[in-house]
Amino acid sequence: MAAEGVNIQKELNPLANAERQFDEAASKLNLPAGIREIIKRPRRTTIVSLPLQMDDGSFKIFTGYRVQHSIVRGPAKGGIRYHPDVTREEVEALAAWMTWKCAVVNIPFGGGKGGIACDPAKLSKGELERLTRRYAADLSDLFGPESDVPAPDVGTNEQVMAWVMDTYSMHERRTETAVVTGKPLEIGGSRGRREATGRGVLFCVREACGHLKMPLDGARMAVQGFGNVGSVAADLLARDGAKLVAVADVTGAVHNPAGLDVAALIRYQADHRGVAGFTGGRPLTTPIVEHDCDILVPAALENQITQDNAPRVKAKIVAEGANGPTTPDADKILESRGTFVIPDILCNSGGVTVSYFEWVQNRMGFYWPEREVNDRLEQTMVQAFHDVLAKALEHRVSMRVAAFMVAIERVVKVIMLRGVYA
Repeated sequence: MAAEGVNIQKELNPLANAERQFDEAASKLNLPAGIREIIKRPRRTTIVSLPLQMDDGSFKIFTGYRVQHSIVRGPAKGGIRYHPDVTREEVEALAAWMTWKCAVVNIPFGGGKGGIACDPAKLSKGELERLTRRYAADLSDLFGPESDVPAPDVGTNEQVMAWVMDTYSMHERRTETAVVTGKPLEIGGSRGRREATGRGVLFCVREACGHLKMPLDGARMAVQGFGNVGSVAADLLARDGAKLVAVADVTGAVHNPAGLDVAALIRYQADHRGVAGFTGGRPLTTPIVEHDCDILVPAALENQITQDNAPRVKAKIVAEGANGPTTPDADKILESRGTFVIPDILCNSGGVTVSYFEWVQNRMGFYWPEREVNDRLEQTMVQAFHDVLAKALEHRVSMRVAAFMVAIERVVKVIMLRGVYA
């Protein structure tokens, strides 16, 4: 039993999983000696203690992290996560995934990630603002449009980014909109940014259906996580004819074989802060990743599909809206069963792609209409999907391995052109 527990913990370790995914792809490439280790390790991990005066006058200490995995292709890029389970290992894994994600869609960013181990739901707005500003102030020497550009992630939003931007700008004595992305439109945000990750999922699923010769119109989909990514992906896929038959979030799960009314569900979720109790469906008592569907969109947290439940996944397509929802052991099982997995570093890269567009617009001081943003996003995502698909077919590997191969090759090429400063 003890050995089994150790194996489960190892399977669920996000950093170990990110390294396993990297190693499998890197082993298929003829990398120059030493380069593999250079690009595998994070270049910098920063840990800060953040004292916060609570509304009642007492003090609490929170731990914050910022990891820059790579800056060889451009500034580190990655979100800031507020969640009780944030750890150094998780942030390092997410930063590495960001490096590969930016390289897969071929935008000039490296990989970064940050987080604070806290429960934002238990903090008042004032406490949240003071904690955010302390974090931004302590890390202001790392952040910058040319060095490290944060964005929203789990537990953070446009308002948090506005506080980060303002804090950095006050320290720099000038307004610097390009230091973060995912901001409100009024202070330099991009049109189409909020929907970008879910829209990218749509584009990838469309292309996957075309490759598999599987009609999207009428396809049954199940969505795990009904926040920004899951709800937008469900809405856009439904508009293209897919039928939402099941949805789950932290409050519960509902299903309806005839199809859930996505627009009504989005309104209900906004009013009730969850999908539980939605009258347009019945409570779902089985795990949603095992639900009978054609398309599964895991858009929650890491490690949702494991070697334990992977044999019961019925979906033909798994479109990873979340980061790291499938463990490497589960990947092997899904591959053996013929499941077409669109890996996270490709499938959910719409968000970072439009973050790049926002950064470009900030630096130009010229802002695009939403149609242009969406058209550019579609071009980028479709090209990236077919770059990865071509690599998968050429080397007879899974889409995940192919995505890492494409990304690693692009990073290594830049390193070889730049040289290693020693």
